Amino acid sequence: METRALCLMLLVLVAWSSSAAAEYVGLSPSQCVVPAKDRVDCGYPKVTPEQCNNRGCCFDSSIPQVPWCFKPLQETECTF
Repeated sequence: METRALCLMLLVLVAWSSSAAAEYVGLSPSQCVVPAKDRVDCGYPKVTPEQCNNRGCCFDSSIPQVPWCFKPLQETECTF
């Protein structure tokens, strides 16, 4: 039951985040829904969204003072 609730919450977050203008090549949008406090830096100073994406990472510059280029979540399969 807990896994089901987590999957449903993830789907809600994905729907909400899809309104953002971010595009992640090779990554699903759900992989880039990482809370600011949990972001692990994946870039370098002045990395562009394209350069970040080419590294297999997510880019989101909407939150100041946290990594904008960060490692994605590992995708998990939800089963009901």
